[in-house]
Amino acid sequence: MLLSIVTVVTEAELRKKLSKVLKKPDTIIESVADPGRFWKKVSRKTCDLIVLSRDLIRDKALDEIHKLRQLPDSPLIVVLSEEENEEERLQFISAGCDAVLNPTVSGKKLGSALNAILSRRRKATRSTLTVRPKPAEADIRDFITESPAMKKFVRVVPRVAKSNSSVLILGETGVGKERLAHVLHAESPRSEGPFISIHCGALPESLLESELFGHEQGAFTGATRARKGCFELAHQGTIFLDEIGEMPFHLQSKLLRVIENREVRRIGSEKSFVVDVRVMAATNRDLEEGVKDRQFRRDLYYRLNVVSLTVPPLRERVEDIPALVESYIDYLGPRIGCEVSGITDNALEAFCDYYWPGNVRELINVIERAMLLCENDVITVDDLPEGITGHEEVSLQELSQNPEAFPEEWLQKSLRQARADVLEQFERSYLISLLTSSDGRVGKAAKQAGIDSRTLFSKMKQYNLNKKDFKSRSDKK
Repeated sequence: MLLSIVTVVTEAELRKKLSKVLKKPDTIIESVADPGRFWKKVSRKTCDLIVLSRDLIRDKALDEIHKLRQLPDSPLIVVLSEEENEEERLQFISAGCDAVLNPTVSGKKLGSALNAILSRRRKATRSTLTVRPKPAEADIRDFITESPAMKKFVRVVPRVAKSNSSVLILGETGVGKERLAHVLHAESPRSEGPFISIHCGALPESLLESELFGHEQGAFTGATRARKGCFELAHQGTIFLDEIGEMPFHLQSKLLRVIENREVRRIGSEKSFVVDVRVMAATNRDLEEGVKDRQFRRDLYYRLNVVSLTVPPLRERVEDIPALVESYIDYLGPRIGCEVSGITDNALEAFCDYYWPGNVRELINVIERAMLLCENDVITVDDLPEGITGHEEVSLQELSQNPEAFPEEWLQKSLRQARADVLEQFERSYLISLLTSSDGRVGKAAKQAGIDSRTLFSKMKQYNLNKKDFKSRSDKK
């Protein structure tokens, strides 16, 4: 991440000296021109280190330092004093200062002391910001690769990881796109830097912009203090933009400028600063279709799609399911307190025959549920949900002709919930038929359904439907 340093000194030569010893690829140095107003503004700024002259600490300055150290992201504070006054030094330390240094020492010694203090800040910040999975949790070898589709995919990953290019990770919901991003970061030259992840579809537009680029104090209602954005925090590391297809069109243009110029400007600021960040993005939407429908910027798509990796859905790698099941039984056992050691052949066959619309994420959830319900040390067919074992859904026509066929589990639900379940079944079946008849052409299907393409995309995402699965054979060739 970028470290922000504020120097508050009156002597011009000392300001130059500090700028020289503190200048690093990951630092931004700001010299305060008006020290008299510094204490009024500092509590609303965001910075990592404050270096100030002893002669500026007057009146209630020690109280102001104490207040600063009570803030959640309080900066480190270093006082520069030529006086060798032990009592005064203890007073500064007790108020919250991290060090009292003599500015008359050589630039090398002063720089060494200040950079040692900054090094502690880097380590402390990375421990809270960086997602640092253990090797077993972010290793390319962790991907099960028994199937031809997965073997072909895994062969490409190490070469992509070693580059510094932008990566676009594609795939259905639940295939492990963010997990792959962690692996790419862990295997890259940036592995010691931060990994910052943000879900572009989970935040409203105004909040998403602030999270990405940061803001200054007073930039908008509620911005009582300045705040760093994700790009600033990801300096010399990786930023992962999950569900990039959900990003509002207005922000896409601002994101494009940051990627092209490698410069970020906080909301409400007139200054830009350079960031060194590798961008990874992921989506389960068809961005090419989004470009055609003018929902996604074409130039941003090309910037992100320098290298694209499509994670195969679980139904295309059935050979991996037995090894995945075994792996997750071993993984989940100690975490949920279940002594389950295996699975019967019939239950495993049911797993392999299932379509898995939720992919690996759904597989993990089903395994965990089965382990919790399992009365023995082996998962059986009786421990699996009816949807996995092939139980057919009851049609509305059958229910009207034979009320006794009404599922017992529906009777345990409220009328509202039962109605919602029926509507969900109808919508999914309708969309499948609609997309089949239109050969997966979303625009044509949306027009026939009387809705816009964006709404249809949202519905397809909700029911884990991919337009590629509905292309006619002639189109796939």
